[in-house]
Amino acid sequence: MNSKSSKPKHIIIIMDGNGRWAEQNGLTRSAGHKAGVKVLRNLIEHAVHLELKTLTVYAFSRENWQRPKKEVELLLDLFISSLESEVKDLHENNIKLNFIGETDKFSEKLKKSMSKSESLTSNNSKLTLNVALNYSGRWDVYKALLSIIDDMTAKKITKNDVNEELINTKLSLADYDEPDLLIRTGGEKRLSNYLLWQIAYTELYFTNTLWPDFNTDQFDLALDWYTKRQRRFGKTSEQIEKNKNA
Repeated sequence: MNSKSSKPKHIIIIMDGNGRWAEQNGLTRSAGHKAGVKVLRNLIEHAVHLELKTLTVYAFSRENWQRPKKEVELLLDLFISSLESEVKDLHENNIKLNFIGETDKFSEKLKKSMSKSESLTSNNSKLTLNVALNYSGRWDVYKALLSIIDDMTAKKITKNDVNEELINTKLSLADYDEPDLLIRTGGEKRLSNYLLWQIAYTELYFTNTLWPDFNTDQFDLALDWYTKRQRRFGKTSEQIEKNKNA
């Protein structure tokens, strides 16, 4: 293991600040969300250029239903229109699209768009883009535990089979590496119920930049910051250096 971190395999992003950016610029909140979609598109292209493997973005949390009804409706309509306009380009660039979260709560129209997008891009391998919709970390763990209880009830497993590895297999991102780097824009320094189990050893990068102003140069700054981190995973610095030189 190197003392300094290499390029992250899995980056997760909390895209915060669309509404505040719009207010500061005298625009509607919908304009802020639309600007945020453009930023994500640019960063996906940049991630492909950098040969990154997995991006997971927090697009809509379970708590976001508490926002004004008009804004929620706007967000969901924006998801549909963005999917319909972007999925062809994603597919042509060999990008796999995957959704995580309690997606059965959405309209049939949105669920149909999501399903078609996942199906179209399912065999792509250049980059995986996971989009968290109606997601929360607590829900993810709760869902995993319910699945384990069902397996125990069906006598597929016993109590002795239950461990961290089993729980990992039941989580939304079971098929992907645990996140190496979390980026949160907008100045807040909290996790907002995002991938709580998975980020036990994730490096946390917070920036005051609002999401619509977060460009590829700032993304590169986050990556540069990550490469300077010493990821010890419970070990001491001396152990890491010894292993590096072994």
